[in-house]
Amino acid sequence: MKVNDKLFKTVWLEDDVVKMINQPILPDRFEIRECKNHAETAEAIKTMIVRGAGAIGATAGYGMAQAFIQGEDIEKAAELIKNTRPTAQNLFYAVNKVLKAKDKEEAVKIAEEIAEEDSEASKKIGEYGETLIKDNDKILTHCNAGWLAFVDWGTALSPIYSAKRKGKNIFVFVDETRPRLQGARLTAWELGNEDVPHAIIADNAAGHYMKNGDVNLVITGADRIAANGDTANKIGTYEKAVLAKENNIPFYIAAPTSTIDISCPSGENIPIEERDEKEVLEVRGVKLSPEKSHAKNPAFDVTPARYITGIITEKGVIKPNKEDIKKIINP
Repeated sequence: MKVNDKLFKTVWLEDDVVKMINQPILPDRFEIRECKNHAETAEAIKTMIVRGAGAIGATAGYGMAQAFIQGEDIEKAAELIKNTRPTAQNLFYAVNKVLKAKDKEEAVKIAEEIAEEDSEASKKIGEYGETLIKDNDKILTHCNAGWLAFVDWGTALSPIYSAKRKGKNIFVFVDETRPRLQGARLTAWELGNEDVPHAIIADNAAGHYMKNGDVNLVITGADRIAANGDTANKIGTYEKAVLAKENNIPFYIAAPTSTIDISCPSGENIPIEERDEKEVLEVRGVKLSPEKSHAKNPAFDVTPARYITGIITEKGVIKPNKEDIKKIINP
């Protein structure tokens, strides 16, 4: 990721300190947060200092490596980290992988491999996804599945960056993504840094632009993909998929194979995180609603496979069905 002409990854490990871009304060300020132990790293995941499927996974792996390095109770550390965000499959993938390490050296090696795999997978997703983008396409995306959501490159935005580098003329509609505004704050910030033409739109404006023929393609990320192709992603993704289907617009999910949970039969089995109602009732500490009002705040929804045109992975573009998913997981 290029920030002020300097290259950064979203999260990395230095000695026994996990360093990450502090995402809640973007785009106002750019700052690196340091987590000195696995408990601080777990808290950073829970409070969304770091967020996005791949970045959460890499951070969880690094948190486990910290526990090994600092001689903590490994099982307790694993439990603490697993309890931070229930929906993101990459988190559980990383924790379980590092949990198998025999010592701190192996734990660090595995954690670094997870981060490197995430970066490489994201780059390949960009290469495969770029072939789906035509010159002059207008693409809609939801939430943030770019550099900031992964160690590097991202998923939903990776094909866009690849298309831009190939000289394709593209435009991106950026859903604001209430309640935490990851689209308006993070995706727009990324696209601006990359000089990609874009416009932020209210979440409930997407249908208007689809119906008017202004959107050629929809690409979003994913936090967990079930064995049958049902996909959990940021709240509001499901309605975008339904709108795309209604308006005959291709709807793609971009995600590495580590996001696929082969043990999860369908979307009905994916746990949906319910976050603090304050995220809906307030924006950056400013109250929007009457004092006596309460809110519901599911962080994710599930898009059934029937609404998904294809899944862009680091191994190619597949159909969202059991057969194709099994082939790509067990080639």
